[in-house]
Amino acid sequence: MHTVILTFDGFNELDSLIAFGILNRVKRPDWRVSIASPTARVVSMNGVSVEAQASLADVGEADAVLVGSGLKTREVVADTNLMSQFKLDPERQLVGAQCSGSLVLSALGLLEAMPVCTDLTTKPWLQDAGVEVLDQPFFAKGNIATSGGCLASQYLASWVIAHLVGIDAACGAMHYVAPVGEKAEYIDRMSANVMPYLG
Repeated sequence: MHTVILTFDGFNELDSLIAFGILNRVKRPDWRVSIASPTARVVSMNGVSVEAQASLADVGEADAVLVGSGLKTREVVADTNLMSQFKLDPERQLVGAQCSGSLVLSALGLLEAMPVCTDLTTKPWLQDAGVEVLDQPFFAKGNIATSGGCLASQYLASWVIAHLVGIDAACGAMHYVAPVGEKAEYIDRMSANVMPYLG
């Protein structure tokens, strides 16, 4: 099972790398998590350089695709050549977006009448596009999910794990990364946010 995290130049480290770290807590021989980018290397909003582990061609073949957030997401959406390379299919893939990544899903026509979660900066842009924005950290409908706020990436990652491996694996991943002395609290919060959307 392969999950790719679409990560663009100017990316928010918390959005892409927290999900990457949590997803990699699953230890199975058939489990793989990759950063996919339009270029061989992308640089974050704070100057962190990351090498792509997967190409845009891999995105269409992945079992799950998470679209990260960043300073240049609106430029990504405006680049018709780049956008035409994203082959996302919620009929056979889990598709998630973190914060401004929802702009990509909206531009691809994947949100339809679905409400979304996003960050406060992106909220008015989505509303201008006619998308309903929820005041909560996570929402999913079928195979599409969105999360809002950098630290909500934990819910997006947990949703993928719960779908592909099971809720016990999602709880185990959260247990691993949660602060000492607060593990039960983090697991309970993740479960309360994610489990209603697993049906």
